[in-house]
Amino acid sequence: MPEAPQTIAKRIEKLRAELHEHDYRYYVLAEPTIPDEEYDALMRQLQELEKLHPEFKSPDSPTMRVGGQPTKEFPTVTHTPPMLSLANSYSEVEIRDFDRRVRSLLGKDVPIYVTELKFDGVAIALRYQNGIFVRGATRGDGTRGDDITGNLKTIRSLPLRLRTPPLDLRGIEVRGEVFMFKKDFAAMNTQRAAAGEKTFINPRNATAGTLKLQDPGEVAGRKMHLYAYFLYAEEANLDSHWDNLQVLASLGFPVNEQRRRCSSIDEVIAFWKRWEARRETLPYDIDGIVVKVDSLRHQRILGTIAKSPRWAIAFKFAARKAETTLKGIALQVGRTGAVTPVAELEPVFVGGTTVSRATLHNVDYIRQLDLRVGDTVVVEKGGDVIPKVSAVVREKRPRGTSQFTMPTSCPVCASRIYRGEDEANYYCENSECPAQVRGRIEHFAHRGAMDIEGLGEAVVEQLVGLELLRNCADLFTLHKHRETLARLDRWGIKSTQNLLDAIEKSKKQPFHRVLFALGIRHVGEGAARILADHFSSIDKLRLASKEDLQSINTIGPTIAASIVHFFADRHNREILKRLQRAGLILEAPRKPRGSLTGKSFVLTGTLAHYTREEGKRMIEERGGSVASSVSRNIHFVVVGEAPGSKLDKAKKLGIPTISEDEFLAMIT
Repeated sequence: MPEAPQTIAKRIEKLRAELHEHDYRYYVLAEPTIPDEEYDALMRQLQELEKLHPEFKSPDSPTMRVGGQPTKEFPTVTHTPPMLSLANSYSEVEIRDFDRRVRSLLGKDVPIYVTELKFDGVAIALRYQNGIFVRGATRGDGTRGDDITGNLKTIRSLPLRLRTPPLDLRGIEVRGEVFMFKKDFAAMNTQRAAAGEKTFINPRNATAGTLKLQDPGEVAGRKMHLYAYFLYAEEANLDSHWDNLQVLASLGFPVNEQRRRCSSIDEVIAFWKRWEARRETLPYDIDGIVVKVDSLRHQRILGTIAKSPRWAIAFKFAARKAETTLKGIALQVGRTGAVTPVAELEPVFVGGTTVSRATLHNVDYIRQLDLRVGDTVVVEKGGDVIPKVSAVVREKRPRGTSQFTMPTSCPVCASRIYRGEDEANYYCENSECPAQVRGRIEHFAHRGAMDIEGLGEAVVEQLVGLELLRNCADLFTLHKHRETLARLDRWGIKSTQNLLDAIEKSKKQPFHRVLFALGIRHVGEGAARILADHFSSIDKLRLASKEDLQSINTIGPTIAASIVHFFADRHNREILKRLQRAGLILEAPRKPRGSLTGKSFVLTGTLAHYTREEGKRMIEERGGSVASSVSRNIHFVVVGEAPGSKLDKAKKLGIPTISEDEFLAMIT
């Protein structure tokens, strides 16, 4: 007699619960209770039952860790709240300055700090609904990242189903770091080298590359681990970061035990010194510690500045150093045409990797060091990631060396290179220089710019190599090469059409996004929005003088000179004409007049009734503008709880300050 559906469902659920428990004990607690053979037998039973009864499949089943389907692209995820980046400090003086700023803003309140190890991995965000893992994403730009749920499910220490939560956490977000153990990284590189495949530079590089793979089955073959360090839950009454770490552990997340609650900055420094001395004893890489204010109420009072919180900071370790010989100085050309000198070195092992090239920044840096080919130089890992030449060992200098002289032409296209007024770098004038083309097109297609799905690094490199793309305007004539594209390896008719559709869709991007996509030096997303608002069209911006540009708040002489230089270039003007003919939006929509039209605001302090972003939106919807700093051009400063130095500057300049209630009355 066949089993009843309810009986089968109970058997499946019992197997899942057992396997979840064994995963937790093995990968989180490192205390396995059954041998591998017994675990594998339980897994096979569950796989067989789910195969026979697909109606009982569940996204949190242990069998789903390696069962994801390959994907051609990663959907975009919006982070709420944003994933902020940390400011860095490298010395006791800088960390004491951080403590002084915190105490100054908190007034009479005394901060307690939590110190944790700073893992050298990849930051991720995990979303759970009703205790089930539903989505995981990369940090991306902090506001939006890539949905890599299938890849993250392969990490055995990541709980697919939360253990019994101690709080009412129906919907939570957990953030953490994905990384590789040193021994797993070394074993993987050995296998890749034996197979004739390219090896990875370091564990972080390997982790980032693995999470970008589009086949979860391939990801599952690489051992990655997770530590959780942040809990966000709107419906729960959370008030302490230290307590939140205990909550994360109780929910089933691996939480690093090397952490400490510190009542003074001296205790923070002692923790930092201890782990700087012991970092090599760990089975994974760290490059410093993270210091956070423990109280969540204090965190809200301190708030954020730019893209970093005022209540946390990364306290980095000193860079690792080694001596080697400078064999030569090469020049490389970047996306914006910057011609950067690079040191070619006798390979040397520094900070866990072999270094054969290192940055030299610019020609002034070379002259400052009096750096010469043949010198013995000191190489260090800046931030433990980017190698750089930091010093010359003069007493080891051989005879007959000569000073470095910067050439006058581009090493790639032979066009003239120039150095602008007050500029550190030289630049190639030719915007169609082959070395710049790929980087410029990648930037143009980037998510924050034209957001052309499917046009990643590999595709751009392929199309540039085939000379189908020489500049960003060529993207809008790719439809003429439809048949050529469809015949390319791994393309086909559908992939070709998807790319052409994405390019066509990008034509709807607003003017400020197009302006940012052009890649004008020093013009980031914020400056592009300000310029688009002020000049309203590309033609008006093209005719603007340096003086016109510098009359705008936040647009300084460097940005102004860069914009004028961009429009003076014949190649750039021709590309703009082609973009205009292709139908891109090169003017801003007319703004409706509102109650705040012509008024500019600065928001400071912690706002009780709405977030900074909501306040900014309310002002802009009514025709006003929001600036990040106080100047004489500001009409009002909206003051929340525990305002910072912006309030003092407003009083000094005589700018009216208003409370939240007064602001709400103004807009209603």
